[in-house]
Amino acid sequence: MFLVTGATGNVGRHVVSQLSSTGAAVRALTRDPGAARLPDGVEVVRGDLSEPGGLGAALAGVESVFLVWPTLSADHAAPATLETIAKHARRVVYLSARGVPDASEDQTAESILGSHARIERLIERSGMEWTFLRPGGFATNTLAWAPQIRAGGVVRWIHGKAGRSLIHERDIAAVAARVLTEDGHATKKYELTGPETLTQIEQVHAIGTAIGRPLRFEEFSLDAARQQMLAQGMPPDLVDPILNGHAAMVSDPESVTDAVEELTGTPARTYLQWAIDHADDFR
Repeated sequence: MFLVTGATGNVGRHVVSQLSSTGAAVRALTRDPGAARLPDGVEVVRGDLSEPGGLGAALAGVESVFLVWPTLSADHAAPATLETIAKHARRVVYLSARGVPDASEDQTAESILGSHARIERLIERSGMEWTFLRPGGFATNTLAWAPQIRAGGVVRWIHGKAGRSLIHERDIAAVAARVLTEDGHATKKYELTGPETLTQIEQVHAIGTAIGRPLRFEEFSLDAARQQMLAQGMPPDLVDPILNGHAAMVSDPESVTDAVEELTGTPARTYLQWAIDHADDFR
């Protein structure tokens, strides 16, 4: 039995589908089972990782867990939740992030990477067999441009020349399904990326190709971007790291790894393929 957390999210939904397609017994954890819309044959159970006391039924009979952690918002519950998981499961595959610091002194940082580092250390001490998937930027994050693209032909954002090796969510899921169902991945940390580095300007052009109309990128001021992110409810201590990270990728573009192809036997999908798969979201 495989338990998939974050089962209705961008990655978890595909992990559920790929495991289910092999005939494996899959249980999906979600806060709202009635809205899950997962494949037939998948057992859908209600649960919340921030409430470990209610996870017993979801973990009954489970051997392996695909763990998507609600980063930062549930970190207070992480020790108890991972202790509960370890009482039932033999193995955990954790969806972490590229760039997570391995140094212990960096685990206290109140940031996304700091949160991932704390969860990784707790898992390492849990007694379970573990594998960490460390993807870079998700291609799905560029869905944030969809309202602008639907409204016109211009994407206004910061640092158009920032180079990113964005990864398709299906490729992350394919690696997760392989690692969950194979031996030989214990104590491994896999950095996952797309197959190419594209600037944000090139990403916008790829979306234009996918939807059949020209698009252009227009540089947005940092102050305007900061105010927009704050207005959307993003915590202030996360805004500047995101802005600074994009600035750094202008002079130091993200690199590419071959981990997806090495682990699955199939090359990682291009950003253009991702845009084609999501074309309706931009129309």
